[in-house]
Amino acid sequence: MIDLRSDTVTRPTPAMREAMAAAEVGDDVFDEDPTVQRLQREVAARTGKEAGLFVPSGTMANQIALLVHTRRGDEVVVSEGAHIAWYESGAAAAWSGVQCVVAGEGVCFSPEALDAAVKPGAYYYPRTSLVAFENTHNRGGGRVLPQDLVVATAQRAKELGLAVHLDGARIFNASIATGLDVKTLAAPADTVSVCLSKGLGAPVGSVLCGDRARITAAHRFRKMLGGGMRQAGVLAAAGLYALDHHVARLADDHRSARVFADGLANVKGLRALAPQTNIVMVDLDGDDRDHPADRLAARAKEAGVLLSAFGPRRLRAVTHLDVSADDCARAAAVLASLVRG
Repeated sequence: MIDLRSDTVTRPTPAMREAMAAAEVGDDVFDEDPTVQRLQREVAARTGKEAGLFVPSGTMANQIALLVHTRRGDEVVVSEGAHIAWYESGAAAAWSGVQCVVAGEGVCFSPEALDAAVKPGAYYYPRTSLVAFENTHNRGGGRVLPQDLVVATAQRAKELGLAVHLDGARIFNASIATGLDVKTLAAPADTVSVCLSKGLGAPVGSVLCGDRARITAAHRFRKMLGGGMRQAGVLAAAGLYALDHHVARLADDHRSARVFADGLANVKGLRALAPQTNIVMVDLDGDDRDHPADRLAARAKEAGVLLSAFGPRRLRAVTHLDVSADDCARAAAVLASLVRG
């Protein structure tokens, strides 16, 4: 089975498992796990922030950031299809008591679009308090945000007195694709979340980074949400191994994504969007009411290829360290043969 549903399906490599087994551990709730501490320092350094906090998931990292930056009844400005608004089970409303408003169109928005989204200061409007970017953009098909636009919009946010959070779940993919280091990509943000369990291949975990005051506040919220883990160094060791060994190889995943997309070129009935990183969106002909993506994903599964239906007429394929370029070529051939009938 060729599994292209997500880069979250990766399994620890044998060498990563060895690093996990050898990890020095302590009780992290008492802030006594040396491996967790090392991971937090390493990710903070790579993102250019003062401190980091290891949490179980990217969703928790993002939601803790919302708790740190906002008050109940506030509004958060996001892009179209933002993970915080679409794929975190309504947690922004449930935990922080905030609502999200979309600025502009597409994966990023301009200072002018931000101005249009921010509510006036009248008491009967929600108070806008936070701007959130996502790089790379999941629903946008792994698109990399234009850094000059992020910088300009973040600067406008600061002028308006707004905090900035970066959902950097796949920020290392963005770094490999652009040649910009992670520190540069994260510089406009007050806080940034970094996922270890996607393309980097660790089994679990994200790190939220920011200044010491915000991460101190985040530590309390992590405990409140049940994210305080004990001998978590076993997991942190996997993240450290991934940072040391799996960052440069993300370029392989990007090449594999292009192989998959190229294999679907000129197939009548579908259109593979040119990937920038490791995500390929494939649009299908047909009526939304027919949900052809669900049907085609089911047929592909029977033929040995796992894909995600990402809307009535869209499939998503995500490359990762457990699939090769040859696997992706075979998966594209399978999908093409199914469409051609």
